[in-house]
Amino acid sequence: MNALNLALFQWITAGSQPTPWVLAVARSFALWGSWLCAGLIVVALWRHRADRAYLCVVAAVAGLTSLLSHAIAVSLNVARPFVQGLAPAYIEHARSGSLPSTHAAVMFMLALAFLLRPNLRRLGVPLLALAAATGWARVYVGVHFPLDIVAGLLLGGSIACALAAVTWTVHLFAMRSGHASADGHKTKSLWRPS
Repeated sequence: MNALNLALFQWITAGSQPTPWVLAVARSFALWGSWLCAGLIVVALWRHRADRAYLCVVAAVAGLTSLLSHAIAVSLNVARPFVQGLAPAYIEHARSGSLPSTHAAVMFMLALAFLLRPNLRRLGVPLLALAAATGWARVYVGVHFPLDIVAGLLLGGSIACALAAVTWTVHLFAMRSGHASADGHKTKSLWRPS
């Protein structure tokens, strides 16, 4: 697996003589991809009022995903490519452990959480593309290996699936308990997939 990881890294990374315009694009995604992702979350909060409770939970889970990813990276302490001297780093970055990529874990978790919610799928597709582009960019600029991105995807995907399972369980529990309002009518569950 390490040989494949290194081979993919050598194929993707900018190396010592990058194409200037590709490097500019990669640096932009590597530095600003997560902020674009946050912007899409704000758009969703503004445009999808019926899903605001779900979106707030997703945002909280994104924070927990970040903490978990950092904790795993610290415990594994896999040296980044630029730390190992395999490529220059084209953005400033700490020398902390790289596996899994926290950017990838959080961004893929958000994208998948949106894709699992029917009302939010239209925003989930650009979030998924943005997560993939940011993952590529962070390998290109020398701060991650491809395996770091894949591990982030797996971690984020697992957490998104767990969130979906909890959402469905809460919805089913609310439906079975007959969530009745004061006037006797059933209320719409905030957790119900729209």
